[in-house]
Amino acid sequence: MKHFLFYFGLFSIFTAGAQTTKPSDPLAHTFSIVARDANTGEMAVAVQSHWFSVGTAVSWGEAGVGVVATQSFTNKSFGIRGLEMLKQGKSPQQAMDLLLRDDDGRDFRQVAILDTKGRTAVHTGKNCIIYAGHSNGENFSVQANMMLNDQVVPAMEKAWKANNNLPLAERMVQVLLAAQNAGGDIRGKQSAALLVVAPEATDEPWNDRLLDLRVDDSENPVKELNRLLKVFRAYEHMNQGDLFVEKNEMKKAMVQYNAAMKMFPENLEMQFWTAITLANDKQLIRAAEMLKNIYEKDKNWRELTRRLPKVGLLNVSEMELMELIK
Repeated sequence: MKHFLFYFGLFSIFTAGAQTTKPSDPLAHTFSIVARDANTGEMAVAVQSHWFSVGTAVSWGEAGVGVVATQSFTNKSFGIRGLEMLKQGKSPQQAMDLLLRDDDGRDFRQVAILDTKGRTAVHTGKNCIIYAGHSNGENFSVQANMMLNDQVVPAMEKAWKANNNLPLAERMVQVLLAAQNAGGDIRGKQSAALLVVAPEATDEPWNDRLLDLRVDDSENPVKELNRLLKVFRAYEHMNQGDLFVEKNEMKKAMVQYNAAMKMFPENLEMQFWTAITLANDKQLIRAAEMLKNIYEKDKNWRELTRRLPKVGLLNVSEMELMELIK
């Protein structure tokens, strides 16, 4: 409530002719980027703020449509409505114009829209708290308000252009890190989010959101976001390994599992399923050695091993099972 009263007082007096209606929408003063990978067509939005759970308010996206970042005094409807307008065939700028046309709070808004063609539109209202600004071009738009200094937006643009060798998600994180290193939010850090959607919609919309990571409350949210992204990549290897197991391509499965374990050598989950795959491939001695080490750290994994044959996830004889759980 104190935050709200502070901002109400801050904006209660304006110069002559300025807009006088301060919106009652949630506050999300922040820095963000909307972008598209020119090679894959994937689209993403990433954000950090000194505000709780910023990802639930700022970042919006839909496969085959586009992405939206709505911040400062956040009008959440801009996310849904902006995407719907893109879906109807409107350009990002046409969508932006329509969103702001009847919005009494437009002078307090900061909004960026990007579509599947990499076209962008961005608006920074004249009553956004300084330092506020944006920079956009083909396939990207970076925007920030309430920053410590005027170097944040240039640093974000530079990081976007300098990291074009990275996958889109990792590239977005580098932009957030650059913004923070340049000064970031004048209030500090609290939450961050990263959303990546597919270039085209499919008949399986539950798979069209390729990545959705949120850090709602942290002393170093971008650092934690980066850690989660690495965990996500490790589990991508695990999932790929599982697909190879289904095809009975055990050597390929092991390559993927080993890649995952290399990224997170202390993760018992990854070690366990790798051992189970070895057992199913009749490499029982190696499997037993791995499982023994796992059991020493957490005995519950032994009980889980015992349960797997019943559901067909561990294909061994009763005698072999006894070797694996001893």
